[in-house]
Amino acid sequence: MGPQIIQQKLMQRNICIIDDDLVSQFATRYCIEQYSENFAISTCADAEEALVVLSELILQNKELPDIIFLDLIMGDMNGWEFLDNLKKLSKGKKLPEIYVLSAFVNSKDRAIAKEHALIDGYIDKPLSRNSLDKIFAAKTNSESSSM
Repeated sequence: MGPQIIQQKLMQRNICIIDDDLVSQFATRYCIEQYSENFAISTCADAEEALVVLSELILQNKELPDIIFLDLIMGDMNGWEFLDNLKKLSKGKKLPEIYVLSAFVNSKDRAIAKEHALIDGYIDKPLSRNSLDKIFAAKTNSESSSM
């Protein structure tokens, strides 16, 4: 791949926000949109909708989002159940980076998230530019080291 193709790939990130709280969804989207990169942002109002969207992408052999911001506390299916279902659904396909976004400081959830194989980080709501800096700096470093 030439430098221009790599640069384009780095510039366009596909992000999915899974949160049943519309205010949190809006705040997360707004924070991402204010960041100085180009993003394709999709939102899902609950875990069930997200599983439908992701399963369609997998069935159609399309790329999954690069990053998922996942709320843990949602209606019928919580974030932990979503992760269990996503793991079954993925059938070995490379999964997105998943960051838990939580409004509640729960040490038990933090400990589980730290050990969970599918979770890349735990972030307190609201999402901040500082959190995005850390996520994208780590992602850029891992991408450049894999070239």
